[in-house]
Amino acid sequence: MRIGIDCRTILSPAHGEKAGVGHYTYYLVKNLLQIDQRNTYVLFFDHRANNAHEFKRRRTEIVRFPLSEYKRYLPYAYSHLMVSRTLNQAQLDVFHAPANSIPLQYHKPTVVTVHDLAIYQHPEWFPPKQNFSINVLVPKSVQRANAVIAVSQSTAQDIRRQFKVPANHIRVIYEGYAAPQLPTKLGAYRVLRPWHLQEHYLLYIGTLEPRKNIAGLITAFDSLAKAKPKRYHDVQLVIAGAKGYQFHKNYEAIQAVKSGHIRYVGYVTGLQKAALLRCATAFVFPSFYEGFGLPVVEAMSYGVPVITSNVASLPEVVGKAGVLVNPQSTRAVQQAIDRVVGSAALRQRLGRAGRQRVKQFSWTKCAQETLQVYDQVYHG
Repeated sequence: MRIGIDCRTILSPAHGEKAGVGHYTYYLVKNLLQIDQRNTYVLFFDHRANNAHEFKRRRTEIVRFPLSEYKRYLPYAYSHLMVSRTLNQAQLDVFHAPANSIPLQYHKPTVVTVHDLAIYQHPEWFPPKQNFSINVLVPKSVQRANAVIAVSQSTAQDIRRQFKVPANHIRVIYEGYAAPQLPTKLGAYRVLRPWHLQEHYLLYIGTLEPRKNIAGLITAFDSLAKAKPKRYHDVQLVIAGAKGYQFHKNYEAIQAVKSGHIRYVGYVTGLQKAALLRCATAFVFPSFYEGFGLPVVEAMSYGVPVITSNVASLPEVVGKAGVLVNPQSTRAVQQAIDRVVGSAALRQRLGRAGRQRVKQFSWTKCAQETLQVYDQVYHG
């Protein structure tokens, strides 16, 4: 087979290198190239990719979409025509779109990956604007695709409900996790030293946006710290991540806490994230909605005890390896934090369980199952 994969989300400085969908595409492609020596892969990039050569193999072709640097000046329909023309010229047997959408004028066999449908279920969490991609392109892509990959059972259910896609057209394939960087405790302390963090801290990592429930987490932790000052006098809540939609509301909530128990350290590098996870007392992630929940998987891979929500995909990802809470309940979040902070034995048990749990999420397995989908689409 000649398998084409849209790699434009990889190594995009504008959207964060390997972040989000780019992270998924990067590791999927890397592992496909490692396990599959039979098929030819045609990888499509745009002008932003400066590391496309790292994917070069004997049976791999690198193609750059023409005029991609002028995309913002081109009519939307025209840019779709150009992309479709490039795909057609590649004479693909199967084309995989890992970022929810397929070019409108491309009509050959396709696979599309859907990561989450939060914007359809809770549009209030996103900027209030009409978007052709959301209203037209994604629905048409999901309905036209020969196969749809969902990254969780929860996302698969959302696809069936939202777009009326038959269940036999959807394949659930979990994302994997990259083997964690494991700095020594001393090395981690050196990385964290400029922030002057407390020895004990709870950690949140992720974009600061409405669906992440940051304001609720801040309220829960601040109230708990005030109610039990002896237990929490040396415990902090550390919040790390990029500024997202309505960031100002979360920032105001952080600023309202004058006790110093809560720190926002901003966007962190890979090394800083590894150090934060290495030293965290627990990872707290009370999100209202996740299509998969990669931050939780990363935390478990470090053996960090996890507290997360009992909604959307998070229960199926965490299983029994974390403490699940109702994210709408401040009291439930407080009780979970208090249980974990107050019990070293519970933290140790959750850490061990998390390390075992993440073994289910392998990029090699993800690539093998994705390759099976390509075969099924190719053979009809």
